[in-house]
Amino acid sequence: MSVPILRPGQTDAAVPRMKKALVRELQALGHAEMAQQINVESKTYGPTAVEGVRKLQAAKRIKVTGNVGKDTWGALGVHEPVVDKEPKRDTASAKADFSTKDGTIAAIKNECASKGLGLKAQIAYVLATVDHETAHTFKPVKEAYWLPDPDAYLKKHHPDYYPYYGRGYVQLTWKNNYSKYGELVGQDLVANPDLALDPQVALFVLVHGFKNGAFTGHKLADHVNASKTDFLNARRCINGVDKQHEIADIATKYLAQL
Repeated sequence: MSVPILRPGQTDAAVPRMKKALVRELQALGHAEMAQQINVESKTYGPTAVEGVRKLQAAKRIKVTGNVGKDTWGALGVHEPVVDKEPKRDTASAKADFSTKDGTIAAIKNECASKGLGLKAQIAYVLATVDHETAHTFKPVKEAYWLPDPDAYLKKHHPDYYPYYGRGYVQLTWKNNYSKYGELVGQDLVANPDLALDPQVALFVLVHGFKNGAFTGHKLADHVNASKTDFLNARRCINGVDKQHEIADIATKYLAQL
């Protein structure tokens, strides 16, 4: 039995308890205005709470990650168990079957819905992106996967970001991104970049990136929301306008099926 590890963007039954303790600590630290902005009833560990946790960690001289682990729970005054099972990364994919294309598609749908990308058009575009990026396989791939030896090719032709070349359902690239997502999923992607090929990690990166604009600054909701469905410009969330028409056509087909 142990307290869970909470990560930004996560939804968990322990989040409200964490937030209530966080509000108390922020008020004590003189951040009353921020404390008032935290929705203590929500089970989602959102941006305002993350910022508050970072302030708390800095004040308590805990490594500033935004993750709520054992030390941060202690700083919040919570030492007893909150859950009766070992902590797991919070994704809708925890029990997903990635061995089949249909299973992976179901996992992507569930992850999108659980992370606030629940509109059919949004899910359709995420599916279309994976369809395109993985050559219709719905399996995490390496950049230049079609070559006989992608690693050797990328080492020679892209030394600027090697070995942190693209991996996953979308191409997670550059060391800073591997470091950032490593912290979010609780794995050392810098030491072992191929961990980004793990389906659960790849799925988290995919949906988190679309949700938060982590790849290019464009969020999927900027282009696909309740008011508009702009599949063409949604490509800007991933890679400018590259293949935007092809992916838009694929998204339209998925939308018709949802």
